[in-house]
Amino acid sequence: MAGTGFRLEDGRRKAKPLSTTALKEQPNSAAHIGAGAASAANPALLHLILDVLDDNKAEDTVVIDLRGKSALADDMVIASGRATRHVGAIADKLVEELKNAGHGKAKVEGLPHCDWVLIDCGDVIVHLFRPEVRAFYNLEKMWSAGRPSEIAYS
Repeated sequence: MAGTGFRLEDGRRKAKPLSTTALKEQPNSAAHIGAGAASAANPALLHLILDVLDDNKAEDTVVIDLRGKSALADDMVIASGRATRHVGAIADKLVEELKNAGHGKAKVEGLPHCDWVLIDCGDVIVHLFRPEVRAFYNLEKMWSAGRPSEIAYS
């Protein structure tokens, strides 16, 4: 499927998520936009999130390194679903998998409408959007501001 996978910094797409080892070994990896830190504070959590998003056909997944930009979290994951039902299904599955993996109950906002669902996983914040809503808010551009060399696409 052309829209699935992770966006590389040069605009190409990568079909599968990076392994936890790859996140540690490749500081400027395909899945990351940001300061180039070696890995998330909790790479297993980030890896789980990326696997669940990929397994549930989330589209245009981007990981933004927030270290040095915000104290909210270490990483922000932004992904799209094709429609409100798809966004809701991805969010439900992600929350279920996080709980099953022992990461506790994530805080979720926006689930009733499913235009924009925010899932706070502690070290990682996940934003799930319908494509039109994602284009309107353009979080990738906002969080990459001041670092034009690290923007994944124009």
